[in-house]
Amino acid sequence: MASLFDLHGKVALVTGASGGLGKHFATVLAKAGARVGLAARRVRDLQAVADEIRAAGGTASVANLDVKERSSVEEAVRTIEGELGPISILVNNSGISIGRPLLEQTEQDWDDVLDVNLKGAFLVATEVARHMRNTKTPGSIINIESIVSFRQAGHIAPYAISKAGLTQLTRTMALELARYQIRVNGIAPGYIKTDINRDFFATEAGAAMITRIPQRRLGNPEDLDGPLLLLASDASRFMTGSTIVVDGGHLCGNL
Repeated sequence: MASLFDLHGKVALVTGASGGLGKHFATVLAKAGARVGLAARRVRDLQAVADEIRAAGGTASVANLDVKERSSVEEAVRTIEGELGPISILVNNSGISIGRPLLEQTEQDWDDVLDVNLKGAFLVATEVARHMRNTKTPGSIINIESIVSFRQAGHIAPYAISKAGLTQLTRTMALELARYQIRVNGIAPGYIKTDINRDFFATEAGAAMITRIPQRRLGNPEDLDGPLLLLASDASRFMTGSTIVVDGGHLCGNL
């Protein structure tokens, strides 16, 4: 059974891999045996992640990537495949959010968030899928969605809308790419403890948000490891168009 989750011989590309969940995903995939391509705009940070993976016995390569620019996406994919081989796993993780009340959100806020979270995911996923099709490489594309794909939240309208769009992109790509043996699924995290939000969740407002989670705790990045390895590996070979929600029951109490 353990061999179902083995990723030896596979090449994974993780976007937004310079820190946070992207760095964590890359490390988990490398530990499972994948050769990992790390892509983001902060190349120096990527090099540090690659060094950590190599020090642990893994294989990693780095590519500069601006997901908003098609030429950058094409170059990053060429770079990773040139160094590691055909990509068989994509973790579409790059994302940003701008927090303001709806009536204070600007057109630029909208464009910035949608360009990264939705357009960027589309550009990367379709470019990688073309390479998978052309090299006849069975593949798994994993889009990092969000629980706000399925519910509303204040002050993050462009983010929530972009993630809802990403969920629909997951399903649409799954439908069209199945004929090429390319599976497309999503992971929708709830509130996961990271360096970015740690201080907020230590406040009174943050603590109040935690009480709305049925498990009464934040998730840890490690709570996403199982779903990630399931979707990346042959263990999910008959899954496509699915989204795995990992939220401590949050949606159960808020739908």
